[in-house]
Amino acid sequence: MQIWRVNTREQTLTREPVPESWKQLGGRGLLARIMVDELPPACDPLGPNNKLIFAPGLLTGHRLSSCDRLSVGGKSPLTGGVKESNAGGRTGLHMATLGMKALILEERPSQPGWWVLHLNKEGARFDPADDLAGLGVYAAAPKLLARYGDKCAISLIGPGGEMKLTGAGIQNVDKDKTPSRINARGGLGAVLGSKGIKAIVFDMSGCDKPAIADPPAWQAAQKAYNKALMGHPQTQSYADYGTAAMTRMTNAFGAIPTRSFSDGQFEGADKISGEAMRELLLQRGGASETTHACMAGCTIRCSNVFGGADGEEIVSPVEYETIGLMGSNLGIDSLDTIARLNWEVNDLGLDSIEIGAALGVAAQAGLLAFGDGEGALELVREIRSGSALGRALGNGAAMMGKLYGVERVPVVKGQALSAYDPRAIKGTGVTYATTPQGADHTCGLTIRAKVDHLDPQGQVEISRNAQMSMAGYDTLGACVFAGFGFAAAPETIRDLLNAKYGWNVSGNILQELGRETIMLEREFNRRAGFTAVDDRLPEWMTREPLPPHNAVFDVPEAELDGIWE
Repeated sequence: MQIWRVNTREQTLTREPVPESWKQLGGRGLLARIMVDELPPACDPLGPNNKLIFAPGLLTGHRLSSCDRLSVGGKSPLTGGVKESNAGGRTGLHMATLGMKALILEERPSQPGWWVLHLNKEGARFDPADDLAGLGVYAAAPKLLARYGDKCAISLIGPGGEMKLTGAGIQNVDKDKTPSRINARGGLGAVLGSKGIKAIVFDMSGCDKPAIADPPAWQAAQKAYNKALMGHPQTQSYADYGTAAMTRMTNAFGAIPTRSFSDGQFEGADKISGEAMRELLLQRGGASETTHACMAGCTIRCSNVFGGADGEEIVSPVEYETIGLMGSNLGIDSLDTIARLNWEVNDLGLDSIEIGAALGVAAQAGLLAFGDGEGALELVREIRSGSALGRALGNGAAMMGKLYGVERVPVVKGQALSAYDPRAIKGTGVTYATTPQGADHTCGLTIRAKVDHLDPQGQVEISRNAQMSMAGYDTLGACVFAGFGFAAAPETIRDLLNAKYGWNVSGNILQELGRETIMLEREFNRRAGFTAVDDRLPEWMTREPLPPHNAVFDVPEAELDGIWE
């Protein structure tokens, strides 16, 4: 494995050996290590001194179920701190097969223009891409696949990234050649746009599979992991309903974002639930799929293809986070409308969580009526037009709140809350507040903990454990749902790593990786000027009761400050 370092100003590639302190890290953990080692913490996120880092996880590259994920990171233009965002699709597999421990994009072009960065075993080249400028990802991806071959992996930005909007992500082509897998959060698409790159093509043609130090031991560990994963009852639930299964669950908890986080239950929740979506897609048939894999080799298949009444695909996938932020959060109870919003945001290359929250703020400001799906679509189209209002929406919820004088803005460190109201699930509120990443459920969702989620006591410990586990999984390159298998057979993480690399790590490696990752992230943020004051939820959530339980977020600040002591 090597470090591939690309200078986007000089358009050069160097391949370097992996530093010793980077060798036992991957994915999110490696991003944090590189940022602490190399990144000026005060740099302009869209300036030449920021670096955009792509890193496959430690287990990526072998089609191990749910373990071929990709982490992308750098200094966030949205939060001003450390940012990692991970995604499925093809890219992680191709990077690992090419022998990339990490790809580091440095500098920025001295002249305007757009480029495709093409990477294969021979090296790198920059191809002009001005003909792709302004295209959405659904128009650009087929052109790229026709140009470079439909078996390559592609990471690309839409108009949102080109406009350097802080709600922009990076889309990745999935196994079906659809650019639907997004490194969504934190504005990393804007960072790629700042470097003049419309797309990166990863072509693993002619490369050998990544080496495994002890193949028999790997096969044994893989078999044990697969058995545990497929034997877990939640695996079948996610295969049937996908992440949309969370809709009824969060509604029952009184935690689903409703009309810009003003209520915890939505009267239309059943209409936009995973169960309703499955029934609808089975009735429609055609392009619709109720279960779908975002990565080759995934056995959970928690994704979906949402087809319209005419049998044609609208978008893939419709996830719970989009249902929560672009459905109940906007008072919209139509899956078709949510799917259309989802397509528009995806095509622009934007984070549906951030844009959904921004639309909720717009509704508070009187720019949109709750429940008006067509009005929401019109506002999203403002983003595509590049108007002042569109740019404000594309820069996220915090920006909209500042421009329109809205107090009730659901953000932490400038990043929008995910679709779990922290007043009703307080452990997740601790995660939102204290993760270095900004509000993000993937950093430690606690909804499945067997506790009273309305009781502030004990929530810090629950969040801390969840945060360490999730940082560990992100370092492995494992999907959160791989955790079902790993939780049932935790020794398989140790066994897989030891078999792949010839290491001798302990059975506590997941927590060790997670804690190291978080400490590195916190160190970067400390250097960037973050303090304990940044580890807080919005003040209005500490005093505005959330129906139906009339809960506020009341975990003591002293406990938040001591979470990592």
